[in-house]
Amino acid sequence: MFKENFFNSLKEAAAISGGPGREQNVVRHFVELITPYADNVEVDHMGNIYAYLEGQKPGPTVMVSTHSDEIGCMVSAIDEKGFLRMERTGGMIESLLVGRKVSVNGHFGVIGVKAGHLQTAEEQTKVQKIENLYVDVGVSSREEVLEMGINIGDSITYISDLDRFTNQDLICGKAIDNRSCCVLLVELFKQLQDKDFSGTLVGLIAVQEEVGLRGATIASYKINPDYALVLDTIACADTPDGNYYPIALGKGPVLPLLSGGGVRGNIMAPQMKELITSFAHKLNIPYQLSVITKGTSDLSAVHLVKEGILGGAMTFPRRYSHSPVEMAHLSDFENGFRLLESLIRNSDSWGSLDFI
Repeated sequence: MFKENFFNSLKEAAAISGGPGREQNVVRHFVELITPYADNVEVDHMGNIYAYLEGQKPGPTVMVSTHSDEIGCMVSAIDEKGFLRMERTGGMIESLLVGRKVSVNGHFGVIGVKAGHLQTAEEQTKVQKIENLYVDVGVSSREEVLEMGINIGDSITYISDLDRFTNQDLICGKAIDNRSCCVLLVELFKQLQDKDFSGTLVGLIAVQEEVGLRGATIASYKINPDYALVLDTIACADTPDGNYYPIALGKGPVLPLLSGGGVRGNIMAPQMKELITSFAHKLNIPYQLSVITKGTSDLSAVHLVKEGILGGAMTFPRRYSHSPVEMAHLSDFENGFRLLESLIRNSDSWGSLDFI
């Protein structure tokens, strides 16, 4: 039942367009879903959602966070013939843009480029830069574009429905990063209606993760929790073009022990690793460990807020990252949710997380 409910909820949420800084419809959707199960819900001026739930016993304040935005582009110019130029907001990959269906402020469009018959042999083998691409919304003048309600600054996101493979546990579509974890957070609040846990749970759905972890930085400062657990997705390499990176679909949630490189990354605290893995062993839940310098999560920002917030991350493997055909395994989310619920129900045990 978990897998069916999760898939249906994710299918609805992933279909909503919500690029960085343009998450309004996604925020409305999740406010509506989580409000019945929270003691209080707030939305700040950026669009971060804060949902609060008090446990039956005194204890720590634990923040469980995810992010609402998806990778996208933004309209940067409109020419006299009604074609739109764009700039990326987040990790849009140029080689995946050509010929895609997109939503432009709720309107259907396609990303065009010079027809193959008109391209030179050299052009046919070259990835077109984003400045050479354009969006066609089916009109013939700038005035018609403006009359549609499209203007400079409007969001452009992929159109790609969430589907299932013959193997029903495998799903594919856009915005699995990170609407999947938003759905898990709502489900967590549903399961904790008995309030059988200690302290305060603060569920955060942050904005603008894809453009620099911005929402989580602001929200973590406001909440200032004792502990944080960040939920996100993570790239895996179990395909023919993979490498030594040992992360695969269907083998459980991933604990990123190192994510990001240089100054904008995170080395997970060893005591957080020990806490999460100890519960995984008790519940016989499979998990994977990751060390990767490319890609990160909101934890990279959260752990540096104020005096430093002790936090960890639980991520879920996905193939074809930052594409309209991201692929994931429902069992990974099911196992991750069991682990997440157990961690929160036993939050009183988090107080022993000393560095030495």
